[in-house]
Amino acid sequence: MKKCMLAVGVFLAAGMVRAAEPVRDVTSDAADREAVAVTVYNDDLALVKERRRVDLPAGLARLSLREVAAQMRPETALLRAVSGPPLSLVEQNFDFDLLTPQKLLEKYVGREVTVIRPHPTNDSERRERATVLAAGQGTVLRFADRIETGVPGRLAFDSVPSNLRDRPTLSILLEAAGGKQAVELSYLTSGLSWKADYVANLSSDGKSLDLNGWVTLTNRSGAGFDNSTLQLVAGTVNRVRTQAGMLGDAAPMAAMARKAAAPQQEALMDYHLYSFERPTSIADNQTKQLALLSASAVPVRREYLLAGNDWYYRERYGQIGQKLKPAVFLEFENKGGQLGKPLPAGIVRVYARDSKGAAQFVGEDRIEHAAKNEKLKLRLGEAFDITAERKQTSYRKIADNVVETAYRIDLRNAKDEAVTVRVQEPLPGDWEMLQESQQHTKESARVAAWNVAIPAGGATVLEYSVRVKW
Repeated sequence: MKKCMLAVGVFLAAGMVRAAEPVRDVTSDAADREAVAVTVYNDDLALVKERRRVDLPAGLARLSLREVAAQMRPETALLRAVSGPPLSLVEQNFDFDLLTPQKLLEKYVGREVTVIRPHPTNDSERRERATVLAAGQGTVLRFADRIETGVPGRLAFDSVPSNLRDRPTLSILLEAAGGKQAVELSYLTSGLSWKADYVANLSSDGKSLDLNGWVTLTNRSGAGFDNSTLQLVAGTVNRVRTQAGMLGDAAPMAAMARKAAAPQQEALMDYHLYSFERPTSIADNQTKQLALLSASAVPVRREYLLAGNDWYYRERYGQIGQKLKPAVFLEFENKGGQLGKPLPAGIVRVYARDSKGAAQFVGEDRIEHAAKNEKLKLRLGEAFDITAERKQTSYRKIADNVVETAYRIDLRNAKDEAVTVRVQEPLPGDWEMLQESQQHTKESARVAAWNVAIPAGGATVLEYSVRVKW
């Protein structure tokens, strides 16, 4: 028993000696950065990796890494030695409570401040000590003989509390061998996001387009990253959400940025990674654009689509629609030439040239992430010079769940060129085409379609009858 007590005493004494060991403070700011790499994801997430050169004392030290992202997720932070002996990490604290007059006042609740106010009759100042009782909805000060609300003059504070920082700071207690060495800090942060934007310029004959893609990068993370290498990840990365709505961890890594040349693209598991070739600076509270791709003379096809509905095959209606406008689509394939690479999701804005050669905006549409060789279809709007009328010409109920019905669609074209309109009719239940003025194609189990040619300045009639059972 005595031996046991003696061992415990020695252990506690050793612990007390260690606890009494002095801790040296070392501060590192953005000037110590040797390299920065940022990988940005679509969903308000980025991975930051930065290498800093620091001079650490031997033994215990508190390393304060300033100018990290204010929206850092501290549970994802990792510090490791790049050169020199390894570091032994003891604890870390993320101080994101930034220094402001209001925050400083709130930290002084229960403490004394000096109230400085001008003398009412001369140029001198009067100083008086007071205790801050409240600083939330308003300031309450207790003087030696009274209590006052509001701030009756200037306030002077004895010092800045240690947990109140002028910049977001990650403070790490560690044990080091001592000396100058490079360390790498990596962490996930919110506040950085990117999206793709595309500009498509149609040729004068409308048979091809030039496509330019831009990356729009927005930084609201609370930190700037100078001369950073940049990578972008296209795809949806799964992220765990806790009950409080906070995000759990997960994520990849980073590399570089370029201005004129397109970034290099590669597969990253089931995502796509775009690496820029030249370093770029990403300032806080900044939106910037980087060139993503440039492709010229991409073959394009225009399509006019008149789509129906399945509800008017169940009842008797007569006139269903007048001056119906077909939707205008542009279709091209992501292959050949300077295309044939994965395209990240974004908005494509389309321009066409008028008779004087000036580019005019003619519509926009959003594309989802598109793999190489995939067909892309852009809905630009509705045709002005092409109209249609749809009417039900007969209706016969054969049984409770079987009807035979017929339709007439008059299509008119006021343009100076012939066009083809694809008429697409969704049909409910089991259906059988009984009669038609043109041959249909069965696009799916529920859709019949006709490609109807309309001459310039002319009209074409499509008639058909169908039996529907549901």
